[in-house]
Amino acid sequence: MQPDLTFSEQVRDQSGQNVQRCYYCQRCSAGCPVASLMDYAPAQLLRMIQLGQKEAVLHSSAIWLCVGCETCGTRCPNGIRTGVVIDSLRQMATAEGVAPAVPSVFKLHRAFLDSIRLWGRVHELSMLAQYKLTSLALFSDLDLGLDMFLKGKIHPLPRRIRGVAEVRKLFTLK
Repeated sequence: MQPDLTFSEQVRDQSGQNVQRCYYCQRCSAGCPVASLMDYAPAQLLRMIQLGQKEAVLHSSAIWLCVGCETCGTRCPNGIRTGVVIDSLRQMATAEGVAPAVPSVFKLHRAFLDSIRLWGRVHELSMLAQYKLTSLALFSDLDLGLDMFLKGKIHPLPRRIRGVAEVRKLFTLK
């Protein structure tokens, strides 16, 4: 596979992060709570972007397993916010029709964003219902969900925020 020599520029333009500044100190990977579950650790992803390995990066499980905790960006001596880069990689993969390496995580991601688009905030019950229906994991974690509902942690009726139109505009920005 030929490297895409414009890939790091595409990522920089979309994310606002200059991944060329990474010198592979691996502090981001050392602090990442989910690096052990990823096929490529955060530092490896940055290096692969630098080397133009677009196909491998967009097909990786790492971009779907990132939890967005921003530990990587906090630890980076060059101020590269790797979580923002990974968000951009998810958007690029989706836009290019790349099938998610971890479909269940993508379905949860989609349900989360759809909830925000609809209500202006996350409504857990409708988000979880959408996820359960699309993933066909209807009965997994049912006991946990019931406990949360009974303790008032999951509200049955959603409430739309004021200014939901402004939130929806965020979904149309390029």
